[in-house]
Amino acid sequence: MTHPVVHFEIAGSDGERLTGFYRDLFGWDIQGSGPDYWLVKATDDGIGGGVMQTRDEMPAYVTVYVSTDDLEGSLRRAGELGGETVVPPMEIPGTGSFAMFRDPGGNTIGLFRE
Repeated sequence: MTHPVVHFEIAGSDGERLTGFYRDLFGWDIQGSGPDYWLVKATDDGIGGGVMQTRDEMPAYVTVYVSTDDLEGSLRRAGELGGETVVPPMEIPGTGSFAMFRDPGGNTIGLFRE
């Protein structure tokens, strides 16, 4: 696969509750990673992810992040195919960059570049 899924994200209005829920349900190793964000440690047979507390009127969501070397190019191509940019490219200090788009079915998908 040339663009693998490299991260998942589960977000809701009570990040602490979500973190406890998934830790207790699946035994996930989840550690704090900044204000309102927790990282789910990857395992030998699964990718890592994150749990995020939403802010203001932001709805709960679940999404995946796909690896790409060209965030802008991927967003442009998504637009040509009927998608739309939701979050333009943004840096994650010390980690990489990300962006998000909505596909023609209304799903929000993330892009990640190391």
